[in-house]
Amino acid sequence: MRDSPSPSVPTYPNSQVADPLSQASLWRSLSLFNLYRMLLGGVLMLVPSLFGELFTLNVHNQRWFFWVSVLYTLLVCASALAVLLRKPRPTLQLAFQIGTDIAALTALTYFGGGIQSNLGMLLLVSLALGGMIARGGRITLLFAALASIAILLEHSYAVLVSDATSAQFLQAGILSTSYFAVAWLAHTLSKYAVASERLAFLRGVDLSNMAEANRLMIQDMPDGVLVVDERGVVRQSNPGAERMLGYPFSSNESVNLADCSPLLEALFAAWRQNKALGHEVLRLPVSNQMARIRFLPVEREGFWGAVIVLEDIQRAQEQAQQVKLAALGRLTANIAHEVRNPLSSISYATELLKETAQDPAKQRLLQIILDNTSRLNRIVQDVMQVNRRDRVQAERLDIALRLPAFIENLCQVEGVSSDVFKVDIPESCVVNFDRGHLEQVLWNLCRNALRYSQKQVGSVNVRVVCDIDEQVTLDIIDDGKGVLPEAVQKLFEPFNTTDAGGTGLGLYIARELCEANGARIEYLPAEQGGACFRILFGMQMNDERGG
Repeated sequence: MRDSPSPSVPTYPNSQVADPLSQASLWRSLSLFNLYRMLLGGVLMLVPSLFGELFTLNVHNQRWFFWVSVLYTLLVCASALAVLLRKPRPTLQLAFQIGTDIAALTALTYFGGGIQSNLGMLLLVSLALGGMIARGGRITLLFAALASIAILLEHSYAVLVSDATSAQFLQAGILSTSYFAVAWLAHTLSKYAVASERLAFLRGVDLSNMAEANRLMIQDMPDGVLVVDERGVVRQSNPGAERMLGYPFSSNESVNLADCSPLLEALFAAWRQNKALGHEVLRLPVSNQMARIRFLPVEREGFWGAVIVLEDIQRAQEQAQQVKLAALGRLTANIAHEVRNPLSSISYATELLKETAQDPAKQRLLQIILDNTSRLNRIVQDVMQVNRRDRVQAERLDIALRLPAFIENLCQVEGVSSDVFKVDIPESCVVNFDRGHLEQVLWNLCRNALRYSQKQVGSVNVRVVCDIDEQVTLDIIDDGKGVLPEAVQKLFEPFNTTDAGGTGLGLYIARELCEANGARIEYLPAEQGGACFRILFGMQMNDERGG
C-alpha cells in the first residue's frame, strides 16, 4: 500500500479553509476565544468597584474604565453572535476580535494607571490565542506590530498629558518585544499542531478506508470467515460462513462457537493447545460440504482470538476443473478440424475395405476400427459442446409442444418403442431457454435414462410440473439400479463414467448448459429405485403462447 503524502499546513488568512476538518476546527477555536474574551470583559467591569484601590484610578478614570469595559463586553457579544451565524468569514472575524482587544486593552491600560498597571500584559494572551488560530506568520506579526504601536502610543500620550515618566519607555519596549516573541511562538506551535492534526486525519481516513475494504472483501469472499475471541464467542462472520455452516448468524446477538458448530469448537480448543494443528480437511455436518479449516491467531492489546477460515474445497476443485476444461476446450477447438478429417478418411476407407473383405476375422478387425473411430469422433463432439455455454440465445419455448416431438425422434434414433417413455406434462408450460441447448440437455439425460432402464413399458418417466409461483420443474426418472451413494459426489464431474463406451462428458455438459441458461440440474434417488435427474428452470413464465 502506498504511503500517504506529507500533509501541508494550510494558510487560512490568505484563503478559505481547505477542508471540513480545518473549517470546523477554526470555528471551534473562535468560539473558545470569544468565551475567554467574554469572561475577561465581565471581570474588567468589576475592577473599578472591587479592585480600584489596586490601580491608580481617580473618580474620572474609574468611570471611563467601567464604560470602556462595558463597550468591550458588548463588542465581544457581537463577535460571539457572528461566530454563531458563521458570517462573515473566519479571517475577518479574527482580525476584528484581535483589533478590538488591542484597542480596548490599550485604553484600559491608560485609564488603569498607565504602563505600570501591567494591564497591557493581557494582550499577550490575545496575541498567543490569535497566533494559534490564525496559523499564518505574516498576520500574526501584524497583530504583534499593531499591539506594540498601540502600547507605545498610549505611553507617549501619557507622558505628554499626565505625570507618566519617560523612563517607563523601557518597560513599554520590553512589553512590545514580548508581543512579537509570544506571537511568533504561538504561530510556530500552531503550525506543528496543525500538521499533527492533519496527519492524524489522513491516517484516520486511511485506516477507515482500509477497514471498509477489509469488510467488503470478507463479505464478498466465497470462503467462510469467522472471528472468535479467546472464549470462543463469534465476533464477526460473513455470508460464506453462514452458507457453509448452515447457521444464521445475527449481528445483534453473541453466538458461541459451540452453538453454531460443535465440531469447530472442538478443533478450536485443540488448536489452542497445539498451534501445529488447524489444516484439517473434513466434511461439515449441516451443509455436507468439504472444507479445509485454518486458524489464524489474532493478538493485539485488549484482544486475543483467532480468524477461522473455512475454505470450500469443492469450489476450489470446480475452479481447477473449469481451468482444465477451458484449456481443453480451446485445444479441441483448434485441432478439431485436423482430428476429424483423418477420422473421416479412416472411417470411409474402413467401410470400403469391409465391403470387399470376405474373411470373418478381417471383418471383425475392420469393425473394431469403425467402432473406435466413431468413439473418437464422439469424444471430440462432446468436448466441443463445452464451449457452447457462452453462446446463449434464450427464447420462449413451450415444453408441452416440444417434448413429445423430441421423445418420438429419440425413440426412432435409438430404435425403441415410444411406450418405453411415459410423458406427464401440462397443456402449456413456457420457459426461457436456448433451443439448441435444451435439445442437447434432454438428449443427454433421456439417453442416459434409456440406457440404464429396463426398457419396459413406462420404464422412463418424463414429468413436468408448473406450480403457482411459475416455477417449472422437469424430472427424468428411470427404473434402473440408480447411482451408488459414493458415486453421487462425482456424478457431474467431467470424464467420470461407468460405461466403457462413454466419454463421461454428458452430465457435465448438461449441467454447464443449464447454468448458462439460468437453470439448475440435480440428482435425486427415485422413489421406487432408479435415478431421477431434475431440472429447475430459472427464468420461466407460464403463458398461453407457445415458443
